[in-house]
Amino acid sequence: MSPNSDPTAGAPFDYDAAKRMARSKDPVVRRDLARRDDARPELLYYLASDAVPEVRREIAVNGRTPRKADLLLSGDSDTDVRTNLARKIARLAPGLSADRLDQIERMTVDVLEALARDQTTAVRRILAEELQSVATAPASVINRLARDVELSVCGPVLRHSPILTDEDLLSIIGDGAPDGALSAIAERASVGTGVADAIAASDDAAAIAVLLCNASAQIREETLDRIIDRAPQHEPWHGPLVRRPQLPARAAARLASFVADALLQVLRSRTDLEADAARQIAESVRVRLSRQTAGPVTLAGGAAGPGGDGEFDPPWALSDAAGDAAPAAAGAASAKPGERPADRAKRLLAEGKLDETVVANGIAEGDRPFVVAALAERIGIPSATVDRVLATHSARAITALVWRSGLSMRLARQVQLRLAQLTPKDALAARNGSDYPLSERDMRWQLEFFGIT
Repeated sequence: MSPNSDPTAGAPFDYDAAKRMARSKDPVVRRDLARRDDARPELLYYLASDAVPEVRREIAVNGRTPRKADLLLSGDSDTDVRTNLARKIARLAPGLSADRLDQIERMTVDVLEALARDQTTAVRRILAEELQSVATAPASVINRLARDVELSVCGPVLRHSPILTDEDLLSIIGDGAPDGALSAIAERASVGTGVADAIAASDDAAAIAVLLCNASAQIREETLDRIIDRAPQHEPWHGPLVRRPQLPARAAARLASFVADALLQVLRSRTDLEADAARQIAESVRVRLSRQTAGPVTLAGGAAGPGGDGEFDPPWALSDAAGDAAPAAAGAASAKPGERPADRAKRLLAEGKLDETVVANGIAEGDRPFVVAALAERIGIPSATVDRVLATHSARAITALVWRSGLSMRLARQVQLRLAQLTPKDALAARNGSDYPLSERDMRWQLEFFGIT
């Protein structure tokens, strides 16, 4: 028999043999015991203090490990032990009682709380990803994760957790959340009026764009008016505003006075506006045309419209496609009723339609959640990572991100200007009209900071 083989293989598991395995000087033998789903709990608890990390990692994974041993492993010095434990324990959360906890369940909550305080981001991130949609997850754990300083941890919970109340969300917003956190809150399946008011009152332009894109967000008319007051200086808001469900007549008329021609046509073609709104839009268009010169139409912020020489090109100019191919492709890739931006991006990628034209149209329409999701899908990373890169406002990092997605430098500049809100002076421009200005080595170095390979 090999010294590393399991002496109980092919035979009923003998307790005395198992004890000898637990005391073996060979770590491979002890690891084999730690893997077994028929090992006695007391032996697994004994191995939870093994000197060899590989043995403890197996104990952390083993579903038969007693909870007391799991609690011990939650403070283990080895990160892999704790990440293994986080995956296992988080998957027990759906089975926790909402009202009464027995001793084992209380210890499970204790382990979850310990892992939520872990000093290693990867451990907390695994916990957040596993618990983000669990309706029976402990509120104390969810609230701690939701207030985490790392967007990769707090983002999934803020975006999806049913445990968080409006009071929780308002407290998080008031306490000063990390960059990207408000965008995650704004993307929730249901955003109440109080939370919407708080986001709209913030200085987070990206979060406001996400809020406007969220058809389920309950935005009061007074709040919408305040957003429109600021909208001329925030071009990415224009598309979501023009497409906002149940758009009040006064809001529609105000938008008609400053949005780009393409969005004006979208506004005029809406069939759900009341007759009064249609008349006000027509009057705004008449006044606007009377003031227009023979030059290119000027968009908010002084950018030239289609045919001009400004920073903001029409979406079809960002693609190599000619003629009407780009607008047609954009129509073919439009969202289905009720489809969330992330689901739309995933579907289009699977259909082979998530190309430059579609992403460019998303930028032109101010659909930030979709563009973020599209970049994430093309690279194969979480949307929260894309948000982290954009939140740095680093032209080099953002440029590297778009390069990694396989899209053009021309589109990378639009992402810098319109999603990250960089000024034309601060944004990187293409070399030789279309080439990336950074070396591949430099761009890969930029991406390494965010764990993007």
